[in-house]
Amino acid sequence: MKRKVCVVVTARPSYSRIKSALRAITDHPDLELQLVVGASALLNLYGETIKYIERDGFHVSARVYMVLEGANPVTSAKSTGLGMVELATVFDNLRPDVVVTVADRYETLATAVAASYMNIPVAHVQGGEVSGSIDEKVRHAVTKLSNLHFVAHPKAAERVIRMGEDAKTVFATGCPSIDLAASVLKRPALDFDPFERYGGVGPIVDLSQGYIIVMQHPVTTEYGEARRCITETLLAVQELGIAALWFWPNVDAGSDGISKGIRSFRELQAPRNVHFFINMASDDFLRLAYNSLCIVGNSSVAIRECSFLGVPAVNIGTRQAHRDRGQNVIDVDYRRDEIVRAVRTHLSRGRPPSDSLYGDGRAGQRIADLLAREPLRIEKYLAY
Repeated sequence: MKRKVCVVVTARPSYSRIKSALRAITDHPDLELQLVVGASALLNLYGETIKYIERDGFHVSARVYMVLEGANPVTSAKSTGLGMVELATVFDNLRPDVVVTVADRYETLATAVAASYMNIPVAHVQGGEVSGSIDEKVRHAVTKLSNLHFVAHPKAAERVIRMGEDAKTVFATGCPSIDLAASVLKRPALDFDPFERYGGVGPIVDLSQGYIIVMQHPVTTEYGEARRCITETLLAVQELGIAALWFWPNVDAGSDGISKGIRSFRELQAPRNVHFFINMASDDFLRLAYNSLCIVGNSSVAIRECSFLGVPAVNIGTRQAHRDRGQNVIDVDYRRDEIVRAVRTHLSRGRPPSDSLYGDGRAGQRIADLLAREPLRIEKYLAY
């Protein structure tokens, strides 16, 4: 009998972090994929990631609406609780043998808590990393709720084991998002027009002389500072004068502040070098990133995929603090002068070498094979 593997995808980054594993699970003779899509991945405001999921040929077993409007600490907490309630019903209907949850978002925590209380084994992807903010607390909490751990690299595996998890349940598979980056490297040319394919708002900027990508998300523990922080980045990008493709923030506490800051700046300053997008298919985004001069902001894609792709990155603020990184990253504070200086430093240096810290492009298949063969224990075998 095939093992029923329930994978929960709840946001734009979650899908790119697990897409290659979804494909490998679907193709595995001993596994049956149950795909649950929820939270911001269903919402038009955040680009309806579910459209790309279905376009890629995946069957969605259930949809979970769990995001309360407001994008503040209270709605984040309540959305977590609502997610636990709704996901418990979904798991009761699907009866999976194992639930897979990804990374460190509040929906990840809701998934792990609901499955754990229902005595369903949990497999966690991307545990054992450090990054600061609430994300790190969530990531480590999910580790303690999980039975199998599919981590990105040996350092992450060591941290999970030091938290008391049985070494026999911890596997350094690499990150599935690197599988997508490796695929892009086989055909890296920018062979599509992003404005024609994805629309967006703002002037159609000239990409022929080079461009930067900007993606800045709120930091939950700095909720009240979101608008000030995004204004510094906006001013820096305007000062640089380089064509910029800017992507909308994730649905976290503070995202309304960032969105309002962007809209206000767009109306008052009317920058001629910036075009804004809500979302993009993951392979198109990575191809766009590969061909850029630099990526600016605080997204983990700059640390993970762009390290593998050899794309220069300017990491702003604390959201990725202490995360293991390659040679492509310059860290700066929320100050326009530091941001401008860092971008210009990268432009003078050129592209850094590719770094395989987060994987070699075969993580998805490894995860599927482990889900098929590893014992699914409910009991926790502690190392101490």
